[in-house]
Amino acid sequence: MLGYVARRLLAAVPIALGVSVVCFALVHLAPGDPVQTLLPPDADAATVARLRELYGLDRPLPVQYAAWLGRVLAGDLGRSIATGRPVAEEIRRSLGNTVLLAGLSVLLAFSLAFVLGTVAGRWRGGWLDRLVTGVAVLGVSVPNYWLGIVLVIVFAVELMALPASGMAGDAFDPTSWDHLRHLVLPVVTLSMIPVGIIARTTRSAVSEAMNQEYVTTLRANGLPEWRVLRHVLKNAMPPVLAVMGLQFGTLMGGSILVETVFSWPGSGFLLSKAILARDVPVLQGTILVLAMIFVVTNLTVDLVQSSLDPRIRRA
Repeated sequence: MLGYVARRLLAAVPIALGVSVVCFALVHLAPGDPVQTLLPPDADAATVARLRELYGLDRPLPVQYAAWLGRVLAGDLGRSIATGRPVAEEIRRSLGNTVLLAGLSVLLAFSLAFVLGTVAGRWRGGWLDRLVTGVAVLGVSVPNYWLGIVLVIVFAVELMALPASGMAGDAFDPTSWDHLRHLVLPVVTLSMIPVGIIARTTRSAVSEAMNQEYVTTLRANGLPEWRVLRHVLKNAMPPVLAVMGLQFGTLMGGSILVETVFSWPGSGFLLSKAILARDVPVLQGTILVLAMIFVVTNLTVDLVQSSLDPRIRRA
């Protein structure tokens, strides 16, 4: 097991380097000059040149990448062009809000989807299976930003039951009902797509496991149905865990539209503001951090899978 863990950790190193190259290249290949956002339209060439030299934008891209990667490895993500504050501080504050939003969405989506998928797979072909399949297809098909707008119109504008945006303060207080109310709509919106995907995956895994010969053997030995289902779920968990890990990474990095709709001050909202302001250091730092979270999440899920199913380590 230790050898497998070491191999997976070593394999993650070139992936992380590739992610850093892509993050750096995509931002610099985008059209526009970030320096122009800080200067008036009539700024002279000397002022533009001094500002480009200040931020190191006058050097060749390979040199800029090497310098940027060196600072990143030292924990320095640079300073925001728009605000002048350290990028690491901006990301730290916003990432905590995203982790809160994504974490609650994960708990809601994973628990609900696992129950629905298990029920559909256990009684496949029945009306419960058809109902869960319809809910899963609906959850995957509805765009989350459109769902967010609809929920705002219904619950915030028409019924005036829940707030439409924000988080009721700079720091989240779990004991405050007002803070919790601000989480309801974005959490429900962000969890709908993972519910559909994970429910369908769980349904397929459970249905396939129910057709295995060991299930017939367990029933022939007189095991009660709940114990048989426990064995089925244990064998169905590896593929479900893989999808859950991918969905958690997606929630962390793909919440930009939901956070923008609800003005939630997370990393997605920070990223959208940086795109509009052409704030290159914030773009690079935020994309890199979110991408690395995705890499670490997949690595963790891979290790958990291998502990549940030793066949993965031998593959």
